[in-house]
Amino acid sequence: MSLSLRYNSHTTAHAFAAPAGFVSPRAFVVIIMKFLHLADIHLGCRRYNVEERTADFFRAWSDVIARHALPNAVDFVLICGDFFNSRKVDPQAMNHAIIGLQMLKEAGIPVVAIEGNHDQHESDAVNRFSWMRSLSQWGYLILLEPDTRDGFRLVPWNEDERSGSYIDIAGARIFGTHWFGTSTNAAVPLVVDALRDARGEGLFNILMLHTDVEGQLNRPNIPALSISRMKELRALVDYVALGHTHKRFEIEDWAFNPGSLEACTIDEFKEERGLYLVEVDAAGRVTAEHSRDYTQRPFQRLNFDVSGVPDAEAVHAGVLEVIRLEARAHDPERDTTPAPIIEINLRGHLGFKNSLLDIPRLRDEARALTGALHIMISNRSVPVEYAVAAGLDSDASRQVRERRIIEDLITRDIRFRGRAHDMAALTLEAKRLALGDESPEKILSLIEQQLELAATQTDGAHATLTGSGDEAMHARTGAADEGELVASASALQAIERNALKAATSDG
Repeated sequence: MSLSLRYNSHTTAHAFAAPAGFVSPRAFVVIIMKFLHLADIHLGCRRYNVEERTADFFRAWSDVIARHALPNAVDFVLICGDFFNSRKVDPQAMNHAIIGLQMLKEAGIPVVAIEGNHDQHESDAVNRFSWMRSLSQWGYLILLEPDTRDGFRLVPWNEDERSGSYIDIAGARIFGTHWFGTSTNAAVPLVVDALRDARGEGLFNILMLHTDVEGQLNRPNIPALSISRMKELRALVDYVALGHTHKRFEIEDWAFNPGSLEACTIDEFKEERGLYLVEVDAAGRVTAEHSRDYTQRPFQRLNFDVSGVPDAEAVHAGVLEVIRLEARAHDPERDTTPAPIIEINLRGHLGFKNSLLDIPRLRDEARALTGALHIMISNRSVPVEYAVAAGLDSDASRQVRERRIIEDLITRDIRFRGRAHDMAALTLEAKRLALGDESPEKILSLIEQQLELAATQTDGAHATLTGSGDEAMHARTGAADEGELVASASALQAIERNALKAATSDG
């Protein structure tokens, strides 16, 4: 048990005039217990195929021990689930775990843990072994689990067997549960009944839970522990030590969730996360100080609107300009913090095919500009709308329908929008020639000639597209059709022949 004095700067002034230098005894609080509350350390977590990310989680874990656990000489450390990112722990993650646990063990600071959904063992019927249980057996931590062999019971810690559901340390009785998943609300009455039998009178009772809580989770489709259910524990528990949700929150200065030590994904980068340094005074009052004072990988999210941008090169240039103006640059010679991970979101309506964007080149140039550990390009733009021939008369002929469909498809591409009529006519003529067994070389020559001719046209000029032999495509002028080009009669006939051939071959 820790016995220390803490000056209470918030104590109100006395009514009488005190002598100079006098300090009221009530300005001091006797601290009988001090502990660190952690959760969701996720050792072994690796994201975005970046090897350095596994080191980030170890660095946060070891830095918290060095900066908070050891200097404050805490009585114990709580780990409220997901110590590991997976129940299948790789050797590097196990090394990272033992390094930190050994630091605490050498300082005489016990570590009390529960399993979370990521590192929970398989059912005992399948396999009663797990790495969390092994660490407990080896004396690196105290793994608390309810006894479910005959109902649901909370049993005292057995040092010989290195197992149990609760343990008394420094005036606290610490209870552990396991991951209940979607059954948490149904499990609370069982926990309440077990706590009534096991609660320590005259002790500071702590319950460790790994669960989502109503109103706090970011996954609305997953059932969470309701506030009303949680409050059933209020008369039995002095401090609820939560884990699972990767952001900080507190409920009525009684239930505390510190958040993960590191952001597991960039979607969490704005959430407040960290640890609680908790002090309990002789009257059982709790002071839980949340801290982010340790090394974390910085994240940044940038956005670029592609709407109205004419081509891929313009998007490329625009994104790089946003990076120059807004990105968090990293200088390894000057900066002591880790290099950032930056996500660039492309939003809006893209006026051309996604495949024209050179994402690898953009990523490489962005990384060169920023010195970031990793650049992610997320194309969340809405692709070109391919709803075509909208509003066309239902009695329109097959020829008219085909021409309109081709024009609409071409219009969706900003590069050819101004010449959609010409390009549609050229497409239909090329199809007619192909159906007439014209040589590929001649069709290609026609396409090249007409594209070249179209490039040199001025506004108001009308090109005459020359076909094979005596076939020709004719331009139609006039304000009503705005110079719309239509396929020649022979081309339309060829389309009809092709359609009839297809229809008869279908059987």
